[in-house]
Amino acid sequence: MEAEGSGTLYVAEQGKKVQILSLDAGESISVNGTDVLAFEDAISYEISTASGLSQAAAGGLTNVFLTGPGTVAVTTHGDPAVMTPPVTTDPDATVAWSADLSPSIETNKTIEIGQTSGEQLQMRFTGSEGFVVVHPYEEGGQR
Repeated sequence: MEAEGSGTLYVAEQGKKVQILSLDAGESISVNGTDVLAFEDAISYEISTASGLSQAAAGGLTNVFLTGPGTVAVTTHGDPAVMTPPVTTDPDATVAWSADLSPSIETNKTIEIGQTSGEQLQMRFTGSEGFVVVHPYEEGGQR
């Protein structure tokens, strides 16, 4: 949806919390497609799906790459945690990350008998700068 004109626009999604991020000129973030609520017209964007067998198994990881300058509204279930790399996250709980970070998908190679943890895939972020945002909720649910 696109909105134009003057006045106030209110947006929401299923009672999620809204996090407002200000991006400087040339600053970019990658946001899980289900967590992008709104962004200003000055923000450029590109929708991308991570490729690869293990990444497809992680739910497709459809992300929106947003580049400033401008303001972005991102949604989270509960209060998000902002972490600095190196960090490993659950793909279903990962909301966003600095675009200069390139996550890799790691597979849990431990053989589990009986009740399993359900955490077969993890995203690994490395780098000397940047951030990763996670929230206390699994968007994709149990796989």
